[in-house]
Amino acid sequence: MRLSTRRLVVAGGAGGTAAGGIQLHVDRPASTLSHHLKRLVDAGLLKTRGEGTFNYYSAEYAALRALTDYLWEDCCKRGGKGCC
Repeated sequence: MRLSTRRLVVAGGAGGTAAGGIQLHVDRPASTLSHHLKRLVDAGLLKTRGEGTFNYYSAEYAALRALTDYLWEDCCKRGGKGCC
């Protein structure tokens, strides 16, 4: 669920994606989604901003890039043939 949520938010661009739109996409209860979004924000992978009663989530692109760079590096160090 966190991966599909992150993908949707990244696709939403700098303006962010409303929590309600994310909920429709992942088809989970609001409380479950809120928990996972909080974890992604706490990890520094997403940021949130409120506008009235709406919350918008957007990607922390530098943190996501650092994470993918780390995963590729780790894969290449530990992976077998054809990893990288």
